[in-house]
Amino acid sequence: MKRIYLDHIAAAPLAPGVFEKMRPFLETDFGNPQSLHSDGQAAAEALAAAREHVSALIGADPGEVIFTASGTEANNLAIKGLAQAQRAKGNHILVSAIEHASVLNAVKTLEKSGFQTTIVPVDGEGRIDPADVVVALRKETVLVSVMTANSEVGTIEPVEDIVREVKAKAPGVLVHTDAVAAAGNVPLDVRALGVDALSFSGNAFYGPKGSAALFLKKGTKLVPQIEGGIQEGGRRGGTEDVAAIVGMGEAARLAAKAMPDRLVRMTALRDRLIEGLPRAVERVRLTGSPGRRLPYHASFCVEFVGGEAMLLSLDFKGIAASSFSACTSKSLKVSHVLLAMGLDHTLAQGSLIFSLIDSTAAADIDFLLDAFPPVVERLRKMSPLYTDFLKEQGR
Repeated sequence: MKRIYLDHIAAAPLAPGVFEKMRPFLETDFGNPQSLHSDGQAAAEALAAAREHVSALIGADPGEVIFTASGTEANNLAIKGLAQAQRAKGNHILVSAIEHASVLNAVKTLEKSGFQTTIVPVDGEGRIDPADVVVALRKETVLVSVMTANSEVGTIEPVEDIVREVKAKAPGVLVHTDAVAAAGNVPLDVRALGVDALSFSGNAFYGPKGSAALFLKKGTKLVPQIEGGIQEGGRRGGTEDVAAIVGMGEAARLAAKAMPDRLVRMTALRDRLIEGLPRAVERVRLTGSPGRRLPYHASFCVEFVGGEAMLLSLDFKGIAASSFSACTSKSLKVSHVLLAMGLDHTLAQGSLIFSLIDSTAAADIDFLLDAFPPVVERLRKMSPLYTDFLKEQGR
């Protein structure tokens, strides 16, 4: 059976050529970048080259990039490290209601040590209003964290507007953005955004799992969260995973080159799915912004059917998709993102996310559009909610 993989937000394949760049550092060039001998210096040079490529992807200087092992670690380093470094100035943090669990859980941990958090709401498309962020600022506010794009509903947030308005009212407040879902897939420039910190992950743009980074604007203070050696300028201890970092560097270089064509192609396929699925099945609702969304992302809520049942049925037909964030997908909880957007629990349980990869073809989208209606029809026949709906409609 042919497999159609539509779960980019959970994991993506390596771009062609990435593994070959990594291979020497897994087999022969195994030196420690901190070692003074030639083997160590070869690894250090590879690390520096990767840092150049990764920083260029987001318009940063190489010295402003801190390598981490995941986007989750980068978010924890940013939220905890920035807030703790600013503790003498205040103890208030602003985050949006749809942030990733690695941001929301990090602020919960900080609350145990005396920090206070304000959760900024979103509208029905998952969009954050810059005015709501500004209104929530206090004299004690030291940090604002608003994601660049949401991985569950695809909405791209007005980060540049948020930063501009926050800095106009409170110049000393730091702004962090979680750009894991966006970096390498849409153009990003940290100077244009104006952010003080930005988290991103190599796997999101066809690099290896376990490769990620935090952009930290030059001169911004940060309290390390992994204490040890002098790696990453003393901001993140631990022997560097040279192979993963080299892979991320190559993936970043390739992503920057491929992005213009990728944007056009992905957007066309995404729109084919966004337009086709609600036509193929009644009572299907698009979630997130129709236009201002990630080019590879299409998400829906299907009435009267549970997301898990649809995922298993689609998998049986050779289609891999997701219901919500892979970090919480097995918790059997309703998505906090959809609830924050105003969807009720019943509808939110029917969420589906299709996120395209480079190998996705128009024929794959058409196959999904053909395979999906029988899946929903079969599952709805077993749904008492759908039975009640049909009775109400006199059908």
